[in-house]
Amino acid sequence: MNAKQARTVVVKVGSSTLVDANGMLDRTYLRELARQIGQLRRDGWKPIVVTSAAIACGINALELPARPTDMPSLQAAASVGQGVLSTAYAEEFAKEGILTSVVLLTRHDTASRNSYLHARDALGRLLEYDVVPIVNENDTTSVEQIRFGDNDTLAALVACLVKADLCVIFSDVEGLYDANPLKSSDAKLIERVDKITPEVLAVAGGAGSKVGSGGMITKLRAARVLMIAGIPFVVCNGRASQALLTLCADPVGEGVGTLFARDAKPHEITNYKLWIALGDAAKGALVVDDGAKRALMRGGSSLLVVGVTQVRGRFADGDIVDVEDAQGNLCARGKVSASSDEVLLGRGYSQEQLAANRLLAPLAQKPLIHRDELVVFE
Repeated sequence: MNAKQARTVVVKVGSSTLVDANGMLDRTYLRELARQIGQLRRDGWKPIVVTSAAIACGINALELPARPTDMPSLQAAASVGQGVLSTAYAEEFAKEGILTSVVLLTRHDTASRNSYLHARDALGRLLEYDVVPIVNENDTTSVEQIRFGDNDTLAALVACLVKADLCVIFSDVEGLYDANPLKSSDAKLIERVDKITPEVLAVAGGAGSKVGSGGMITKLRAARVLMIAGIPFVVCNGRASQALLTLCADPVGEGVGTLFARDAKPHEITNYKLWIALGDAAKGALVVDDGAKRALMRGGSSLLVVGVTQVRGRFADGDIVDVEDAQGNLCARGKVSASSDEVLLGRGYSQEQLAANRLLAPLAQKPLIHRDELVVFE
């Protein structure tokens, strides 16, 4: 495989996979991961690792009795642990002749369009230099308002940034089941998902393991965006034998865990829309009627105020908001052109009524969310 044929894989390794039963960073596992990544590089792949476990490593290094619950202590643990984690990656990957780098991100780095592009360019240049970036959330400086909240979302964002050919989540579960395997002995692994339906969302559980922050629902949210972006996405047990090598062999994404297949005809999603979909936390939600939903899903329309039935949360002109149907299903996400207060005043009125009202006339003169600033998930 020559440089022009090189493919990029983003692999996220969860805390529960990196840390052993005693809460210690598992160097043996890390060494095996480095071996697989070394082989992938020889096969022509460009790997990026999104890692968790900084806080877990810090808790161990500081000899804390349990995971802290206050923000300053969590940030302190992250600060100490990030050094431990980065050193371990550098040492184990160096044994395979691999140079690593540390890339720490928060939502603040991606909520701005310019910062988003700078992050993309930096990752691209590191790959050109034949470096394996080790990406993590900057938990030392993150607070709730700027946190990704889980590295599943961060992995999806990185995959979109570099237009990856595959995104893999290494977890402590085999993949997505049709029921909770901890409660049902009859639960079966779903090997392939072609669409994120309400039924698929219904089988997703809540919190993950005690050392991680993500659950299956966060993985499904990431999958929804990656599928429409045309990036295959796999959730699997990170300790399955040769998992990464198996998934990167043709056909890509098959053989281990659950494959969330890319759309047969991926949406034309620009980098700008990907930033809208994953780069910023939604500040609120708009609930739309069935007619507005059909227009968005099938008609390629912008969202007008007349289609909004409810407003959730508080947001300003220019914020990112979710668009939901009457059943609470997420249909789309976009950049809103009016505040929540304005939408609350204008909902329920026709375009003619809005235009005739001097206070509400601006809502009739432009879409609430323009199609060019809207990402549709169905």
